Amino acid sequence: MGFQKILNLFLVVICCSMLFLPLTVARAEETPAQRDERMAWWREARFGMFIHWGLYAIPAGVWKGNPVDHAGEWIMFTAKIPVPEYEPLIKQFNPVQYDPAEWVRIAKAAGMKYIVITSKHHDGFCLFDSKLTDYDVMSTPYGKDLLKPLAEEAHKAGLKICWYHSILDWHHPDYLPRGEGNSRPWDTRPKEGADLNRYLDYMNGQLKELLTNYGDIGIVWFDGGWEHTPEELKSEEVVEKIRSIQPNTIINNRIQIPQDYDTPEQYIPATGIEGRDWEVCMTMNDTWGYKVNDHNWKSREDLIRKLVDIASKGGNFLLNVGPTAEGLIPQPSIERLAGMGEWMDANGESIYGTQASPFRQLEWGRCTRKPGKLYLHVFECPHNEIVVPGLRNEIKAAYLLSDKSKSPLHFNRQGEDVILQVSGITPDTIDKVIVLEIEGEPDVDNTIRPLADGSIDLAAAFASLHGKSAEYESDKRKNCIGKWTNAEDWVSWEMRVAQPGNYRVQAEYACPDDSAGSQVAFGVGQNKVATTVEKTGSWEKFETREIGLIQVDSTQPVQFEVRVKSMPGGAVMNLRSVKLVPVK
Repeated sequence: MGFQKILNLFLVVICCSMLFLPLTVARAEETPAQRDERMAWWREARFGMFIHWGLYAIPAGVWKGNPVDHAGEWIMFTAKIPVPEYEPLIKQFNPVQYDPAEWVRIAKAAGMKYIVITSKHHDGFCLFDSKLTDYDVMSTPYGKDLLKPLAEEAHKAGLKICWYHSILDWHHPDYLPRGEGNSRPWDTRPKEGADLNRYLDYMNGQLKELLTNYGDIGIVWFDGGWEHTPEELKSEEVVEKIRSIQPNTIINNRIQIPQDYDTPEQYIPATGIEGRDWEVCMTMNDTWGYKVNDHNWKSREDLIRKLVDIASKGGNFLLNVGPTAEGLIPQPSIERLAGMGEWMDANGESIYGTQASPFRQLEWGRCTRKPGKLYLHVFECPHNEIVVPGLRNEIKAAYLLSDKSKSPLHFNRQGEDVILQVSGITPDTIDKVIVLEIEGEPDVDNTIRPLADGSIDLAAAFASLHGKSAEYESDKRKNCIGKWTNAEDWVSWEMRVAQPGNYRVQAEYACPDDSAGSQVAFGVGQNKVATTVEKTGSWEKFETREIGLIQVDSTQPVQFEVRVKSMPGGAVMNLRSVKLVPVK
């Protein structure tokens, strides 16, 4: 490290220390209206670009001639590469084909409204000119800050620029844990003298650099906080420091405290996340960082429908690209984003600034909404009509979103259902969007209805929970009613059958050996069937079991219940779904 950099480092540390002294005056508590104003651009955006880029793009999933499993940006961990072996990659990093204006053009043309890029990932390498380390882009053959021109181009294009920043750091000598008995036993650097608080000073200093040198920053997107408690990370203090520099910045939940929004990764929650803003982050193939042998690309159709699905549940979609070491976004990513942009050009109104669907479930697709409008996203239309179930509102108009003349579509009512005639509509294999202009706020009967074969699916995501312990777990490995440790808790669904009669009850659940044996009753009113919960092997090994027969006497809405009679094993089960199959 040269004298000038040492001097700069000293000055930055002094300034950061002064900035991060405990504040003598607490910030005023944010009101709900102020929070809504701060979150407004993010809720309007709905669609953003994630960029994972760093030294890991050089090996691109291959180390010493051997392919390495799992995500490309984790190669230092998965290939168990010690710091002295990984560090020399810095002398190879020379992204001479990097064109930040082109990256921004690709994002904007796709309909994306913000960009989140890895300022520093878990390997500790920084894409920006940091005065706190030589382990940054300034020490590479490229030798120029990569974030500043991207921020400038994003600002010019009207996109929000946002920083991903890893709390975890496999390179920094003060970051622990490491060594024998921890997750990185191959990192044998001495632990004596390492000081997490000193590392936090370094992290806070870099956050100050990122929040003062690049203009308005939309989001600080933390990651890698799982190895420490919020107390160890001083999370509340870190957040306060961020807000003292840029009060309007949005912060995600990965600094071990909730903050502004949740971040489900690689899956879409079945019903969104109640009471929280949230954003799905997802790869286009199987990796975040560039991996030369990963060709498992999601299709354009799949990605568009995922965007629609997420928006229909009130969330944002942060879709990743992993540029090459030369600075190029892979061509398959470019092609898919261009296809999504074409669809968004015609249908963006049904995504931007929308709210979650008022419908519990739609067999043919999804729904988004704005005041006075429902946007029906038709994925599958097997007949010449679609049923909009339980919609009580007066309909003022119905037309295709892509039809600028707003030629009316014919519809009629059958009870509380609206039947839309779609026989003359040109098929769209991805998503045909129909606009319903309605009077007032959506008024919908969400009673669960039978499928075409008369069976009824009662999914955990749509259950009403009664009691103290049981809760819906949206984790993609579970998607169930779990934490059911109180025998007084019970579960119900509002449903109706097509025909009165007998129904076979099936339940999909998971239960480890030591919790099996609960006596549980399934059914409607007095018509219930009892069963003993059997072992399946673990809380995440789900199996479908036959429960028995019940009788349902009416086609009117009824409440299907699951109640516990005894619970000898300390917990009931993880219940994913119940299915009723008519007995012919």
